[in-house]
Amino acid sequence: MSPGTVVSVLSYLFALILSGLIIGALGRLAVPGRNPMGIVMTIVLGIVGSLVGGLVSRALGLQSTLTFIVAVLAAAVLVYLYSGGGRRSLFGRRRGLL
Repeated sequence: MSPGTVVSVLSYLFALILSGLIIGALGRLAVPGRNPMGIVMTIVLGIVGSLVGGLVSRALGLQSTLTFIVAVLAAAVLVYLYSGGGRRSLFGRRRGLL
């Protein structure tokens, strides 16, 4: 592997983590209530939300601004499902779906 390829891959991974952090944080802000998760899970859900949002937007033929909005909405849904999603046990305690 050439040095230029390594730098390209590392910069892509850094950009993916940074965009995952931003999209995950916006997804957390979109979901009301307490979200008991750390920064690593926020980044992971943001990256997954970004990928899902990108695929859905591409399938629908949306523009780049709408792709960002769909990615944030996908991350918000993932945060909602991870943090409990309205699912309760017999004693009223919330449990996560993911």
